[in-house]
Amino acid sequence: MATVELTTENFDEVVGGSDIVLVDFWAEWCGPCRAFGPTYEAASNKHDDLVFGKVDTEAQQELAATFGIRSIPTLMIVREGVVLFSQPGALPGNALDSLIEQAREVNMEEVHAKVAEAQAQQG
Repeated sequence: MATVELTTENFDEVVGGSDIVLVDFWAEWCGPCRAFGPTYEAASNKHDDLVFGKVDTEAQQELAATFGIRSIPTLMIVREGVVLFSQPGALPGNALDSLIEQAREVNMEEVHAKVAEAQAQQG
């Protein structure tokens, strides 16, 4: 599956409407971002049941600011509307595959229960 360009207009629809979404925050001028691109694209072809999105931080500055992106590339994994992983730096293919498998194995019932508990304590 090809990667999807994410914008402020389609982000909620794409990320909210999918089980697991990987988001690559990048910019054209960023050398490490360009180096990570083929690895990310290869993973998107290998894991065609997942959604792989890319956010151009130059064109989508508001979206990058919303997530506090300060370094690129930054990879974020969202599952069922919860950010499970967000970290700057390019990953080698085997590390990206491992991270995807870890995201698949997370018990989301436990995660949602912890989120609900934290929200109840705040509210």
